[in-house]
Amino acid sequence: MLNLNRIKNLFFKYTRFNENNRYKWIADQASLISDGAKVLDAGAGACRYSSLFDHCDYKTQDFCQSTHIQYRKIDYVCDVSSIPVDNDAFDVVLCAEVLEHVSEPIKVVQEFSRILKKNGKLLITAPLGCGVHMQPHIFYGGFTPFWYEKFLSECGFGNIKVMPNGGFFEQYTQESVRFWNFIFPKSRSRIKKILWFPFEAISALYFCMILPIWGHFLRDLDEEKRFTVGYFVEAVKK
Repeated sequence: MLNLNRIKNLFFKYTRFNENNRYKWIADQASLISDGAKVLDAGAGACRYSSLFDHCDYKTQDFCQSTHIQYRKIDYVCDVSSIPVDNDAFDVVLCAEVLEHVSEPIKVVQEFSRILKKNGKLLITAPLGCGVHMQPHIFYGGFTPFWYEKFLSECGFGNIKVMPNGGFFEQYTQESVRFWNFIFPKSRSRIKKILWFPFEAISALYFCMILPIWGHFLRDLDEEKRFTVGYFVEAVKK
């Protein structure tokens, strides 16, 4: 029997590798955290990772509280560079896709160092290259491994590990899907959708299925991975 959910998940594995890889990495990190550990999700937004930390004392921070009824209540509504908690308050700080949206990211890292306990873990994900989004709160296009190594070290962190989220081929295939979405925007009139449907369907097969799957199997050809959508970062407060 045809399992549509399995096909859908397999499809998203290739076309949404960025989000999928990020969720898996955070899930793996969460599984290593001790029960009852104090965790802060900085810039939590919709709190999409909250269920991964059910075994922890999980708190959230963001600069505002969403009015969406399904979103979890934010514990600390404040600037991420000035969180109203004592020094050494948390065992783990998670900061996922946030640094590009703050004007002074170094101050944010300094704040994370202040609120983390000794040997506490900092988990960061951020893009290397990204387009303008969530405007006007977007100030940087991305962060390199050298940025993390320099400023995390200066802010009292050690054991710094920086892992790329895919390489050139995955990035290329992600943009192929974006390319297709630009050609066939949802805002088109109904008549245009009907007239262009045959070409839209054929091109979707190539740009949104064949290219992403091909890129997945070619990924090991890119050994250096200097062209990546972003990085996953671990660091320990010294």
